[in-house]
Amino acid sequence: MKHLFDPAIAGEVQSRLQGLDPDAARLWGRMTAAQAMAHCASAMEMASGDLRPRRVLLGRILGPLVKAKVLADDAPFGRNSPTAKELKSGPEVDFSAERARLAALVERFARAGPAGCSPHPHPFFGRLSPQEWAVLAYKHLDHHLRQFGA
Repeated sequence: MKHLFDPAIAGEVQSRLQGLDPDAARLWGRMTAAQAMAHCASAMEMASGDLRPRRVLLGRILGPLVKAKVLADDAPFGRNSPTAKELKSGPEVDFSAERARLAALVERFARAGPAGCSPHPHPFFGRLSPQEWAVLAYKHLDHHLRQFGA
């Protein structure tokens, strides 16, 4: 399964990030490319333990079941999934700054390996192993890069 601890996969993500056009039309959802970069950067901060969103009730109930399905294979995320409010950005976001922030966070996460993963639970899925964080981080980035054709 693809994950961000694999240097080749982390490199692929970095290349796709650099190839993303700030004016790329979204294929689904409501975010602009700049907002997606800010959202993904916040998600990487969560995976690293810098951001700690609170658990949501629905996640406590359904999270373990959905986690097993989402992390079972390389199937991409579905479109228009809900997101934690802490991971949403405002309407005015600088694309270049957020892409650079995201690239640095992806690099830091990949380089740190399992020791750099958050010990805190995911707001929906609950406790994740470092390997699960790495798979989830890749799938989330892939989802938003595909959203803008990258």
